Amino acid sequence: MEYRETDLVRIAKRENNTKRNYLVVNPLQGKHIPVSPKEAFQMMDALARKVQLAYPKERLLLAGFAETATAIGARLAVKLNTGYLQTTREKISGVSYLYFTESHSHAVEQKLVKDDLDEKLCQFDRMVFVEDEVTTGNTILKIVEILKKTYPGKLCFSVASLLNGMDEEALKKYQEHEISVHFLVKTDHSTYPERAGNYQADGEYISLGKSLDSTKNVRKIVLSGYQDARRYVCGGSYERACEMLWDQMKEHCYIAAGESCLVLGTEEFMYPALYAAFRLEETGSRVRFHAVTRSPIEVSRQAEYPLHVRYELQSFYEKGRRTFVYDLEKYDQVIVLSDADSNCTEGLDTLAGALKAAGNEKILFCRWCKNA
Repeated sequence: MEYRETDLVRIAKRENNTKRNYLVVNPLQGKHIPVSPKEAFQMMDALARKVQLAYPKERLLLAGFAETATAIGARLAVKLNTGYLQTTREKISGVSYLYFTESHSHAVEQKLVKDDLDEKLCQFDRMVFVEDEVTTGNTILKIVEILKKTYPGKLCFSVASLLNGMDEEALKKYQEHEISVHFLVKTDHSTYPERAGNYQADGEYISLGKSLDSTKNVRKIVLSGYQDARRYVCGGSYERACEMLWDQMKEHCYIAAGESCLVLGTEEFMYPALYAAFRLEETGSRVRFHAVTRSPIEVSRQAEYPLHVRYELQSFYEKGRRTFVYDLEKYDQVIVLSDADSNCTEGLDTLAGALKAAGNEKILFCRWCKNA
């Protein structure tokens, strides 16, 4: 399937960001906007085919960028059965990191687990960075320079993204550094700042505080077999782990024919939730998927604007950190799937409050861990 810019691009306005006032929101990505899991996978699989055709004989290590591209990177790794790890902004105990930054982002620090790279890089010919959108390419260029310095002569490098907005100067710089570029849609960002600036931030903003009643009647289950893609995983084994996750979940989330269901991921934890949503959709239910995010985006009443209602929550992963979910609707059942630890009470409490404010009463919270 061929995609056009109008299929994959909606322009939103970042909150209080003077470095880049706009954000490209992809309606098929399943991050900010609810999407059919099947449609999200169809788009990601189209990018996987481009990478597969480009490197039929090379051993690939894929790296997905947190937080918005973690599901895309994981999906490519599963389809191509390659090595995979994602960047992260979370803290992992007992490991060392390679650090780099995204200067335009609301949360600038990114890192890769160096211990896993030290152990696994010798098994691969090429590292492919997977993104939802590449605008200047500067962030990836920084990490490539760090990797070349840390592991001289070890790898070739490429970038695969749904959208590519790099101008001729940026593309030429990539050619000079021998970094190949693959994408579904070429975009022109020259009008995006003006388009974002024309929107009024007059949507509905709802801030959820802690409430002892929010999680009342929320069913909670713990599922086993967890694999953490912030650490190195193999695409094939990760897919099997996600299938085992679904096998456990389906015993708890029966949806009658014709009923609707929302599946929500949490922050960087997207692919396993999207996979479970896809498998649920295959049963014939009307399923939508999106995820809680760290991205503070302004919302607007204007019909053509992509986001209209913003719920401010507490993070599942760090006390006191703001997170958000947008445009919740009413469903017959909501399933929240997370890999947060058991101390995520405020995150779950505020999310449950948001879901109930949108009219949802039947909520299932699934926490994936190594041992149930």
